[in-house]
Amino acid sequence: MLDERSRTLLKALVEHYISDGQPVGSRALAKFSGLDLSPATIRNVMADLEEAGFVASPHTSAGRVPTARGYRLFVDTLLTVQPLEAQQMGAIEEALQGRLANQMIASASHLLSNLTHFAGVVISPRRKSSRIRQIEFLGLSERRILLIIVTVEGEVQNRILDTERPYSQSELIHAANYLTQNCAGLDFEQIRHRLANEIQQLRDDIKPLMTLALAAGDDALAESAMPYIISGERNLLDVEELSSNMKRLRELFDLFEQRSSLVRLLDLVGRAEGVRIFIGGESGIASLDECSVIAAPYAIDGQVVGSVGVIGPTRMAYERVIPIVDITARLLSGALSGKEEL
Repeated sequence: MLDERSRTLLKALVEHYISDGQPVGSRALAKFSGLDLSPATIRNVMADLEEAGFVASPHTSAGRVPTARGYRLFVDTLLTVQPLEAQQMGAIEEALQGRLANQMIASASHLLSNLTHFAGVVISPRRKSSRIRQIEFLGLSERRILLIIVTVEGEVQNRILDTERPYSQSELIHAANYLTQNCAGLDFEQIRHRLANEIQQLRDDIKPLMTLALAAGDDALAESAMPYIISGERNLLDVEELSSNMKRLRELFDLFEQRSSLVRLLDLVGRAEGVRIFIGGESGIASLDECSVIAAPYAIDGQVVGSVGVIGPTRMAYERVIPIVDITARLLSGALSGKEEL
């Protein structure tokens, strides 16, 4: 546990860093913390906070910046959330009025992006599980195979499989025929149960391909059963901390495109109450290590059906973004309840 002096200095450091974006030195902390402490005393406290993992020292500066652990303590115990401005509340209410349910859900994504200047994301109510009509494999290169899934409804889902060994065209045809014959008319939950034991009886050389296909197909249809809307991804190109690392930025945009990991994370939000905040590595998704996800579930007639959220840098104004996400989820719940268009 930190003493009151350390907590006050950490709070001042995080707030100043969020506002300014520059490492915070002891002189700035002496000014902004409101504490009557010498720079030497502040440096000692900062050294203790750094040893405890709450702040870090960039190599190019004598100042310090908050770590993910520092942000977590700040958000959990030191943050003063600002009430939503009347203009923002009005914008949310207006965006959700007089629309069909699906339009409201799409509007919520754009709304979150516009109000926060980050990426807004919405997971829509889950659809019924799709049933399989046909499965095909297409060889792309020696160890890369395209899995093609066609549902009874006519929807097509594709996934690329990276295999441990090359497969011949005849092997791919044999595997596709086996899956189609055994899986036609079933959803992937039923397929897993039916094939759980049968796959173990297959030839060892074809078994890994079948296992990969079932896992990838399950992910693909889980995504389609839980539609995902994201808006404002390009806003993140203007965030200095993210745009300065092009490799990580590409990984982040790959995450938005592939969706499955992010959908699973936001699905977790729907199983909890209130606003959830994932800071950096807490999400368990490597491409979000320098980002925070703030999300909240929304409900129809008291039953949680999806979640809304914002994805931005760890250096974000949490006191402003948290209430935007919270109120959007609450107002969306109220606007959707009683509607029948979903």
